[in-house]
Amino acid sequence: MRAEYPAGREVPAQGSVFAYGAAAGLLADRLFGDPRRGHPVAGFGRAAGAVERLLWHDHRGWGALHAALCAGGTAGVAALVARGLRRRTAASVVLTAAVTWTVVGGTSLGREARAVGGALAAGDVEAARERLPHLCGRDPQGLDERQIARAVVESVAENTSDAVVGALVWGAFGGVPGLVAFRAVNTLDAMVGHRSPRHLRFGWASARLDDVAGWPGARLTAALAAVGGGAPARALRAVRRDAGRHPSPNAGPVEAAFAGALGVRLGGTLAYGGRVEHRPVLNGGGRPVEVADIERAVRLSRRVGALALGVCVAGRLLADNLLLSLRRTGR
Repeated sequence: MRAEYPAGREVPAQGSVFAYGAAAGLLADRLFGDPRRGHPVAGFGRAAGAVERLLWHDHRGWGALHAALCAGGTAGVAALVARGLRRRTAASVVLTAAVTWTVVGGTSLGREARAVGGALAAGDVEAARERLPHLCGRDPQGLDERQIARAVVESVAENTSDAVVGALVWGAFGGVPGLVAFRAVNTLDAMVGHRSPRHLRFGWASARLDDVAGWPGARLTAALAAVGGGAPARALRAVRRDAGRHPSPNAGPVEAAFAGALGVRLGGTLAYGGRVEHRPVLNGGGRPVEVADIERAVRLSRRVGALALGVCVAGRLLADNLLLSLRRTGR
């Protein structure tokens, strides 16, 4: 399907480009995982770190400038590249596929979760503690087997939204620039958006921007976890009852939905970098997390990613057809 533009020229319908490109990119992630060398997200992280060293002041304004330069600049470059290829269908699809593969991380998420789960299943709790920081920022020292398993399930739930669904949502909305912008914002939040003394003020803008960018993907993730988890009523009940009590506006719905879908109890006391947090219990009627629940969470995450692709592609194609109908009506 093609859409007409001024001066009689035509460009490929961007919904079709996104549909083929996102599907190919998600398939590449399933087959190969993250790129082994020269990962663009790692390159962005190094560049953002260099900008931070130049701009850092213990002030929200300087942090906002850092976020604008890093996320806005990266998205701007992506927009220029995408615009340069917009009349070449095959090249646009390849670019969308490559960027999707780069910014989603569902396979790596599952691999790390299973590595911790495998260590726990083998009775090697110390190896599981050593592996846990690859998956989340939680302090693994002092955690027992069930606490580690709970941390893994919570991380799988949250990162299903951050590493897969949120990117697809913004890709459907904004194409390649949307994909790149979401990953840039999410990476900045991981770098400076935490409550360390250095980043409490400087990282404020990045953290709030990530909250805004992650809002639609988190709600879609929660809904799809309820649909794909086999217990929709229980999952939705957990979201309605418990999500709002979580300190994160986006992690709350996602973790509550996973807890309800899996029939487990999440939340409680945890430690991040020496700070102890007492989080509300999610799905309090569920049982404690067991090691076997890690594999169940990974499988649910994969189903949610596949469902999200379908929803985002359908939404983008529907929006394109609606806009095309409106243009024709206005002629």
